[in-house]
Amino acid sequence: MLDYTKGLYINGTWHEGVSTIQNINPSDISHNIGDVAQASKDQVYQAISAAKDSQKAWEKTALEEKAKILHNIGSELISRCDEIGEIISLEEGKTKLEGKGEAFRSGQFFQYYAGEVLRQIGENAASVRALVDVEITREAVGVVGIISPWNFPLATASWKIAPALCFGNAVIWKPANLTPASAIILADIIDKQGLPKGVFNLVLGSGKEVGEALINSSDINALSFTGSVETGRRIAVATSAHFVKCQLEMGSKNALVITDDADINVAVDCAIMGAFSGTGQKCTASSRLIITEKVYDEFIDKLKSKMATLKVGHCLDDGVFMGPVADKAQFESNFKWIQRAKDLGATLAFGGEKLNLSKDGYYMSPTLFVDTKNEWDINQEEIFAPLACAIKVKDLDEAIAKVNDTRFGLTAGIITTSLKNASIFKKEVKSGCVMINLPTAGTDYHVPFGGRKQSSFGPREQGSYAKEFYTIVKTTYVKPY
Repeated sequence: MLDYTKGLYINGTWHEGVSTIQNINPSDISHNIGDVAQASKDQVYQAISAAKDSQKAWEKTALEEKAKILHNIGSELISRCDEIGEIISLEEGKTKLEGKGEAFRSGQFFQYYAGEVLRQIGENAASVRALVDVEITREAVGVVGIISPWNFPLATASWKIAPALCFGNAVIWKPANLTPASAIILADIIDKQGLPKGVFNLVLGSGKEVGEALINSSDINALSFTGSVETGRRIAVATSAHFVKCQLEMGSKNALVITDDADINVAVDCAIMGAFSGTGQKCTASSRLIITEKVYDEFIDKLKSKMATLKVGHCLDDGVFMGPVADKAQFESNFKWIQRAKDLGATLAFGGEKLNLSKDGYYMSPTLFVDTKNEWDINQEEIFAPLACAIKVKDLDEAIAKVNDTRFGLTAGIITTSLKNASIFKKEVKSGCVMINLPTAGTDYHVPFGGRKQSSFGPREQGSYAKEFYTIVKTTYVKPY
């Protein structure tokens, strides 16, 4: 049993913090999962110093040893995915199946990057000068700060930590304060693998205390962040003062288009999974449903019927499709947006209710508004709720225009049986990820992930593209004697 009060992992040793916070289960707010350590700024500085001192030794570690360590981390995450998934569910609110899936996928990230360790192969080029050879190689960027979100507390962190270690960097990780237990479990698994002390560090705490110390440090070389646009903008400004390499994954307002020729049953299933799985708390969620007028009424009727079958309940209960909202602040924000939609003149077609279940938690029904306009703020701002808004359009051209009429551009989807429509859509939408006859939520771990406009800043995450952020290119010219 882990002692969460000693939840800071700095320079290879577990530490208490300067204070603790309660880790409340949103499915049952009377349940405190544990009192969790909170770091001071001085402890963050200690972690940065330890990472800086150890990074070169880790970079020089033999490739097979690095690969073995990453593979073993992944294997333990996968073998313990039931146990770890339950902790994720209890502290974040996602269903038991989703928690298990996240733990399993986190293990896959580490195993994938164990393979990438051995695929670090440079390039050679001919020089424009006679008898000169050119070598192009990559080196670790150095010390990497990682700030990860609460909605995928283990998976998002893993797709940052695994490539950082793969390419020889040292890590200081600040997870979201809302989901600290799964972070401590991952740190405990990493602790067992024999990394040089200081290569991996975990500092729990608030953004105001721990986050500020990390983003304003001149001793880190790169910082990867997933969270809100507002925080991302502040991080970009802070890191630029020291020319720290910066990678930001931020907001979204993803659209799913349903065309005249769509298979309506496929469209409904994709909308349900995209808008309401994970309680809608996904950066890839389908918050805008853009439907051509010919199939609008049929789609809405079938969507409402399917929504009525969705079970909301405690994250660990069998048969639950949607767990609670993650915390009180998010819960209250969701209902402010529901009232805002009503005030704007949208029609509440389904849900919009607080639910009183056997356990006192942050439960609400999946919610659908119809008769909405794309320019309204409910269709422009990220809400992060199980709330979808339907927008009626004349044809595919108007649908694509609506999809692109946003400051975000993470994912966009279309449901169509027309190869022509699919081809036009994927070429014209301004989005980093495009889904055809699939939910907007759901991506693979071996290919790049990221968005356009205010959704992302900096190099892509995941797959082999991660090396663009976690390494620096060196060009060497050699003239033999």
